[in-house]
Amino acid sequence: MRLPVLALIAAVSTTFAAEVPPDYRFKVETLFEGVPQPMELEIAPDGRIFFNEYGGKLKIYHPDTKQLVVAGEIDVFTGQENGFLGFALDPKFAENGWIYCLHSPKDFPGQHLSRYTMRGDTLDLASEKVLLQFEEQRKECCHHAGTVRFGPDGCLYFSTGDNTHPHADSNGYAPLDERPGREPWDAQKSAGNTNSLNGKIIRIRPKPDGTYEIPAGNLFPPGTTQTRPEIFAMGCRNPWRMSIDRQTGYVYWGEVGPDAGDDGPRGPRGYDEINQAKKAGNFGWPYFVGNNFAYADYDYVTKTVGPLFDPQHPVNEGPNNTGLRDLPPAVPAMIYWPYRQPREFTEMGEGGRTACAGPVYYCGASVRETNGFPQHFNRCLLFWDWERPALKWARLDADSNLVGIEPFTSAVILGNKPEQIEKLKPQIAAGATLIQRPVDAVFGPDHCLYLLDYGETWGANKDSKLVKISYVYGNLPPVAVASATNAAGREPLTVSLSSAGSKDHEGDALKYEWRLQSGGPVVSTEANPQLTIKEPGNYRAELRVSDAKGATGTASVPLLVGNTAPVVNFGSPLDGDFFTPGQPVKYAVSVTDAEDGASSSKPDEFSARTLVSSSFVRADGKTAAGDPGFALMKASDCFNCHAIEQKIVGPPLVDIAAKYRGQPGALDASVQRVRDGSTKVWGEVPMLPHPQHTTDEVTIMLRWVFGLEKGKGGPALTRGLTGEVIAPKADDAGTFVLEATYADAGRAPAGSLSGKASVSLRARRLEAERADEIHGAKILGPCLGAIDDKHYAKWAGINLADVGSITARASSGNVGGKIEFRTGSPTGDLLGTVEVPNTGGWDKWIEPQCALPAATPRTRTDVYAVFINPGKGGLMNLDWVQFNPR
Repeated sequence: MRLPVLALIAAVSTTFAAEVPPDYRFKVETLFEGVPQPMELEIAPDGRIFFNEYGGKLKIYHPDTKQLVVAGEIDVFTGQENGFLGFALDPKFAENGWIYCLHSPKDFPGQHLSRYTMRGDTLDLASEKVLLQFEEQRKECCHHAGTVRFGPDGCLYFSTGDNTHPHADSNGYAPLDERPGREPWDAQKSAGNTNSLNGKIIRIRPKPDGTYEIPAGNLFPPGTTQTRPEIFAMGCRNPWRMSIDRQTGYVYWGEVGPDAGDDGPRGPRGYDEINQAKKAGNFGWPYFVGNNFAYADYDYVTKTVGPLFDPQHPVNEGPNNTGLRDLPPAVPAMIYWPYRQPREFTEMGEGGRTACAGPVYYCGASVRETNGFPQHFNRCLLFWDWERPALKWARLDADSNLVGIEPFTSAVILGNKPEQIEKLKPQIAAGATLIQRPVDAVFGPDHCLYLLDYGETWGANKDSKLVKISYVYGNLPPVAVASATNAAGREPLTVSLSSAGSKDHEGDALKYEWRLQSGGPVVSTEANPQLTIKEPGNYRAELRVSDAKGATGTASVPLLVGNTAPVVNFGSPLDGDFFTPGQPVKYAVSVTDAEDGASSSKPDEFSARTLVSSSFVRADGKTAAGDPGFALMKASDCFNCHAIEQKIVGPPLVDIAAKYRGQPGALDASVQRVRDGSTKVWGEVPMLPHPQHTTDEVTIMLRWVFGLEKGKGGPALTRGLTGEVIAPKADDAGTFVLEATYADAGRAPAGSLSGKASVSLRARRLEAERADEIHGAKILGPCLGAIDDKHYAKWAGINLADVGSITARASSGNVGGKIEFRTGSPTGDLLGTVEVPNTGGWDKWIEPQCALPAATPRTRTDVYAVFINPGKGGLMNLDWVQFNPR
């Protein structure tokens, strides 16, 4: 019966896909960035956006002022995935200010569900009332789930994990280790135990006095022996993200599944699940997974595989079970997917797995006024995979049965691995917003989606953010894109302007108007005109495009006539030189400028206008994140005219912070001045407008500026033609990038122009799989392998003046051999040789070293690692090569 059902789902899904609202109508806005480990999200009745951080903080974002405040911090234990797990605002929050927090106390071995009172923007820690507490084992990792939600019935639901170690002798199958002392590896004690609150969905009704009562309809009526009446759903492994349908009250959760990659005698491979509970039930773990695929009883002492468990009559005979022996029948998952080669629900693709269930959307009558999601998505469950990643709709019928799975929208694209992001770059360049790991999402009262992005990886990511996704109705204004060739130089200046990329989403023909100043006379109605500007000065070529219905879009590009951009060069270091983590790197910069002259003749003057910054780029291509506001300013032209504690063209940033910090309305007013430009606020020199930045981007920049204080330091910025910067203490084999920027003095009335130069320094330890050229050998994950005689790897442009010896990390489970290091070619001059014998296994690594001969020419050259053992194959694996300092 499965094939006809799947065929029907596919047919219905295809029908809906043809009617999907166009992606270009989705608008994605970043509300804030740079919050470490955000977990859950909720919108208060007054519009404030609450969210919690894993480490214990509760924060509040004010959409009206764009301010982010810390409401309070709960002291939590954060080992083994414990922490501040989740929270929910009381249904009568506007009246009572109550907030319910699920957290891991340091002085109690388990979880507390506590009620606190919010007083304005402050979490009153002294108001805590512990509604419910339950113990967990803290000997081994992990699984604590932790979503907290209120249902439409006024009941409080929260999810708990099975508190079971997922690895060791279970080998990715059901953890059923019944040996003495192995309780942390036995989920029968928790998820399969009717007398435990672990591995469950809990449902209670809070009372005003800080206690709770048991609502009707839970899995076990009060008074049932060997059960906990708080249990709504049992048999959960790690129901990390849960939601409740606000109309039906049905409960949905993402079940993070086990790790087995293939089916075996002990049972099925691992699946992640989206579960739906229309009523209380047993959802199978640790005896079943996916579509009630059954595990076998397994004896961990004799390694004997027993019979499969029966989903209609599951039995818990584990010695760590304190509950009922005979369990309720198992309920299969609604949607499920494995690591690879799915047989069902193929829309989920392949990759890592961390299933999460978001909200069910219901369209409202006011969506056109609020730009809420359209009727097309009515009664659809939003769900996602945090690791893969994937973001999908599960379309439900009138009875909330699954109809099909549909994509979200390509206005949002997902990826968190270098190879994924690389493929997505064209879409990002075209305006799509990258989401790396969705962690929670809610639909607001405006019917727009608010989504928390956890960021790149498990940990405190600076690239975490909250985005708001809306849907724009009616005739959309056309998109204007303006660019210029030869945009700066001495007068008369001939500039080629381009409108390439401008478009109308509805397909209307466009009309073009170019002006040299906003509001000035039209100088051309061509799409791509060429203009000659005779008078020196600062211009901003503005393009206005109009569609047939009169809607307009504008874009602009700066032009500077009468000044020439300076030329900047690094004398030292040079591209490809080495850096040593934690050690200083000395630099020397030279500048020539047609108007200012040469830095060699006026070093003091040029030093004051030369800014040197540094950043670390990891081996996966990502820049180690700093404050997002600083990153945005550095990518713009801000530091051409401003320094942190020095006056250049404009005032020091610390003076701006001191003047405006804490003033009501100062942030919004400053944002407007940056976008529109201003004059005579800090003197006679005007600040040019910056319409290329959104209001949110400028807000993020100015939040960073307003946080600066005199004498308390700032980011890695130095001034001067010579100096030094400290290389990062980085574990990653990445590159250390120095960038020098010189802002010239301008040539009145033309303003300042800047020139830039950069050099990329490499770590001394170079990963073998990232060699500049690999001949014969194969990349085997994080190393080179399948190495035969005469195979080689090449690293280009090594500065031997800074190398005294070479170390290699290698292993061999076979015949081994030698690595010869040669210059210029695989047969070039020999620098040295290291021996790699059979090391006792491919996972047994050694680090032999050879010194360079004293007579080695101290030049820059290509270095080849040549593998030698005549006539032999499978010699060794090579992890890395390290060029040690002299």
